[in-house]
Order: sequence, then structure tokens, then C-alpha cells
Amino acid sequence: MASSVLIGILITFLVIILVLYLVQRLPLDARMRQIVQVIVIIIGIISLLRYLAVF
Repeated sequence: MASSVLIGILITFLVIILVLYLVQRLPLDARMRQIVQVIVIIIGIISLLRYLAVF
């Protein structure tokens, strides 16, 4: 049980890192890129908290 939660958290973390990297590669202006990064980080934190059964 604990290992599956740990694997889920690790996969979620890696997906967040990958999406943030891909956002950096997009041809957007700096302000729009920052907004997208904040949205991705917020969604990532919420999904990590769901794995920890906070929500």
C-alpha cells in the first residue's frame, strides 16, 4: 500500500517536472510562460496532496 502511494507521488512529480520543461520550450512571452508555470505547479501540488489523502 505504502509503496504504491510512493510510486504514484514519484510519477506525479516527474510529470510535473516534464510539463514545466516543455512549457519552457514553448515560444511564449515571459509573462504568459510564468502564468502557465504557476498553473502547472498549483495543479501539481493539488494532485500530490490528493495522493497523500489530504483532499
